[in-house]
Amino acid sequence: MTTPAGAVAPTSIVFGTDGWRARIAEDYTFENVRRCADGVAQYVVDQGAVAKGVVIAYDRRFASEHFAQAAAEVLLARDIPVVFAVRAVPTQMSSYEVVARGAAAGIVITASHNPWTDNGFKVKAPSGAAAGPEILAALEAQIARNGGTPMERRPFADAEKAGMVERFDPYDGYEAFVRRTVDLDALRAANISVLVEPLWGSGAGWLSRLLGGGRIRVTELHQERNPYFGGVNPEPIRPHIDEALGIIAGGGYDLGLFLDGDADRAGAADEGGTFIHQLQVTGLLLYYLAEHRGWRDPVVISVNNTSMGARLGEHYGIAIHEVPVGFKFIGPKMIETGAMMGAEESGGFGFGMHLPERDGIYADLLLLDLFLREKAAGRWPVSKAMEHFHELAGPSFYRRIDVHVERSAYAETKRRLLVDLAESQPSSLAGHPVARTDALSTADGFKFFLDDGSWLLVRASGTEPLVRVYTEATSADLREELLAAGERLVRGT
Repeated sequence: MTTPAGAVAPTSIVFGTDGWRARIAEDYTFENVRRCADGVAQYVVDQGAVAKGVVIAYDRRFASEHFAQAAAEVLLARDIPVVFAVRAVPTQMSSYEVVARGAAAGIVITASHNPWTDNGFKVKAPSGAAAGPEILAALEAQIARNGGTPMERRPFADAEKAGMVERFDPYDGYEAFVRRTVDLDALRAANISVLVEPLWGSGAGWLSRLLGGGRIRVTELHQERNPYFGGVNPEPIRPHIDEALGIIAGGGYDLGLFLDGDADRAGAADEGGTFIHQLQVTGLLLYYLAEHRGWRDPVVISVNNTSMGARLGEHYGIAIHEVPVGFKFIGPKMIETGAMMGAEESGGFGFGMHLPERDGIYADLLLLDLFLREKAAGRWPVSKAMEHFHELAGPSFYRRIDVHVERSAYAETKRRLLVDLAESQPSSLAGHPVARTDALSTADGFKFFLDDGSWLLVRASGTEPLVRVYTEATSADLREELLAAGERLVRGT
């Protein structure tokens, strides 16, 4: 005889460093998306901002447009007007629309670079930045209250007929917005060949269109919608971009530019197909703004980002602010300090003269502009420009690994890492003395420094049974030694 199952408790929904993400049809359901939308609706009501409306966008993942409509129906039931994307668009387009329209908030249905099995729910603040801790605390409190409660909803089509839904296509406004700070015509006139890899994401076609009509030759891979993402995670790092790197290595291209699944992260490669890692891109963009644009405003970087930031900041007289991981910390700090750039380790970059939120398309345009300016200065091809850059910024051999742990053993692993390490910190790593140990302000890990500036960071995930191990070293050999030492720390061996 089968015993009836008891009532299923509502899913516990916690927003991580970049929204809430979960596996489709497991925790990521229409019911839970509606709960998240109810959290946003209550926040908007509490702010007295109902009339300002909410911008809703979505990516190319499985059923994203349907989840977006489900979220909209909850807002519409509370008489909150909705501005709804006409098609899948890059995440930052919601940030742009929120700012341009003075909206109360933005919602994006996307899991960014997560595996194809997932989807997610991001929230944008009125500033266009990722919703910060205060907003997220309010959302999570409401979501915790509404579990198991039927959500009132207004049919999308009915609300659209009543004029409560406005469709938006961000391209024309975004192009004009970009032209305030980037000379698109100069980029279009460049006599070079660029390979663009959008990884089947919602950024497909955007760089080709922004750069089209001139002398520059842009070839773009994987523009079609494919919710499976070709079997790779749509993150612009190796090995997911190895196909593009191989094409570039075959010859005929001067530069590669990459985007992630929702186009808020950027990446690049030189003419030989050598990957330019994310920490290098952080340094390159700082160098570009300081050296080629002459700006000296502050820069905000995450704690797991490059030491080149501090070295370049000292060279140019630029204040560098370090914050915890996630744009929910970077964006607000950018606004607070008037920063010209914010950068996270995973390839997300925001800009004060543009948006205090990640924009991979804009970052790629700035990288293109940087290398063209370096070409004009006689530093070409891109590999030569990179050599010059590292002469100034110093070495950067970086890699990150994710150490997966059995879910049943994860609590003990975290205790050992976060409690035991606090009480007994290692004096050496891979045979090298540890010069300094910093506990992360988020109380989820530690960062260890060697005398030569190399570092190792061990950080426990709050949402998945894994520990992320990052390192930036002065040589490739030392990088691998530190990564191995970090994995041993995680596994307790």
